[in-house]
Amino acid sequence: MSSPAELARSPVLLYDGSCGLCQGSVQWLLRRDRRGVLRFAALQSKAAAGLLAAAGATGPLPDSVVLLDGRGVHVKSAAALAVAGRLGLPWSLARVFWLVPRPLRDWVYDQVAKNRYRWFGRKTECLLPTPALRARFLDLGE
Repeated sequence: MSSPAELARSPVLLYDGSCGLCQGSVQWLLRRDRRGVLRFAALQSKAAAGLLAAAGATGPLPDSVVLLDGRGVHVKSAAALAVAGRLGLPWSLARVFWLVPRPLRDWVYDQVAKNRYRWFGRKTECLLPTPALRARFLDLGE
């Protein structure tokens, strides 16, 4: 799978492929990641399982979003802030939220994650990326 050096250059965001909020967030990120740095895979995919195993991710992980990059495995609010930091201005200004204690950041994250299906719906199908974006999705062949 991806080596730490590859993940440092092109991190992978693993997201809940059946979540309306998560799918919408991926679409939002694709429009704002102008440098094309982020790659994506559904958490339910074989590609995600392989990446997590290669990264040595053990224990319970959130079922909403996980970021794998050259520094390791990031979950919950840390994943969201790390992604925002890679987008450039104005989105990288979200880094200021690193000053908020992690338990508080993660509590807010958990509230949204707990209610995401009720608020944003559950999807049975993923949106297919355009041919230009296909290479950024690691789980398309599954």
